[in-house]
Amino acid sequence: MNTPSKPTGRTSNSGGRVLRVMAALQGRTLSGVSNGELAKALGESTATINRCCNTLIAEGYAQKLDNGNFCLSIKLLQIAQAHSTEFARMQDRMGEINQRVLAPSR
Repeated sequence: MNTPSKPTGRTSNSGGRVLRVMAALQGRTLSGVSNGELAKALGESTATINRCCNTLIAEGYAQKLDNGNFCLSIKLLQIAQAHSTEFARMQDRMGEINQRVLAPSR
């Protein structure tokens, strides 16, 4: 299991809030989450949640549903898929190297 690395410099409080909102939207793509639910779950004001959601929407990471709730967008799935594809290529390459290392010398 990977342990999160600790920051080596200053961090952004607002960036952290936006990322926490993003994480809170996880698994709620169909019905979304209301501004109030997010505020309560994260201990933030509804105004702060609204700014965070607007930031996520502006950057393409979230969307507002017809019911007024917020959910993650397809962009995150695309990022996850790209990461998975790269990881699979890395595993393939490591397998090739291991085969060469274990192959008998000629």
